[in-house]
Amino acid sequence: MERRDFLRAGAAALAGACCSGRLTAEEPKAAAGGRFQLHYAPHFGMFKHLAGGDSIDQLKFAADQGFTAWEDDGLGARPIAVQERIVRTIHALGMSMGAFAAMPAFSEISFARKNEPAWECALRELRASVEVAKRANAKWLTAAFGPSRPGLEPERQAASCVELLKRCSAILEPHGLVLVLEPPPSSAAGPGMLLPQLPPPQRICQAVGSPSCKMLLDVYHQHVTEGDWMPSIREAWGEIAYVRWGDNPGRKEPGTGEIDFRRMFAHLRRCGYTGLVGMHHGNSKPGPEGERAVIEAYVAAERA
Repeated sequence: MERRDFLRAGAAALAGACCSGRLTAEEPKAAAGGRFQLHYAPHFGMFKHLAGGDSIDQLKFAADQGFTAWEDDGLGARPIAVQERIVRTIHALGMSMGAFAAMPAFSEISFARKNEPAWECALRELRASVEVAKRANAKWLTAAFGPSRPGLEPERQAASCVELLKRCSAILEPHGLVLVLEPPPSSAAGPGMLLPQLPPPQRICQAVGSPSCKMLLDVYHQHVTEGDWMPSIREAWGEIAYVRWGDNPGRKEPGTGEIDFRRMFAHLRRCGYTGLVGMHHGNSKPGPEGERAVIEAYVAAERA
């Protein structure tokens, strides 16, 4: 089967799945002060000029601004004492911990072809990440598909993905954790990445058949890949468990590019999405002015 036909087959098989509103993990707490309707999750460094360089001060500042969640992709790499300090503060502030990278080595390990030594290494990392998630009361762990294998049929690559993800799910299911898969587009992540379009990963998640294997919707990536990304999001909604975004081009805060975030906000509300929205972007302007612009961008989006 040609790659293009494989992508179309995945989309066709998934047509009609839309707006289930179902989440695969515990919902976060209500927004502090009611400032934001959605649970936006900033990250360390986003408010370093206004809050100062200390990570705890940045958490407190974000909570004061009305943000109710936090992302720390590198949480698992931090010393345990630092993890515990961050987690204690997040809980004390009534915030929720967002997704973090479960297996950094997955960027170097291919899902597309069976390699037992490499897979065992990745699964060991995943088991270690389970302990981090339990410590942080986190529910979502991220992983990105690794490089594809030129010349290997898409069906065989997909079957390899399913086998590895079933092993991952067996580790996560007893703990109620969810691995959310981000398929980076070839235009954003370089050539050779596996299955860059949205429908095939949905098909893979369905084949795995586990509540611990779902999809991460990155709105920036989808806009880079597809332009009109809403049809694919509607088709894949039943398998989407976590949302991240940034505007395109530039991957900065909403309103700095060409993505219609009002349409995206409306879709999330219409579908009853109550999960986290990772602010997976940079600031369009430097210094304190840029940090204030990020906050105002989210306030303005909520008003709209």
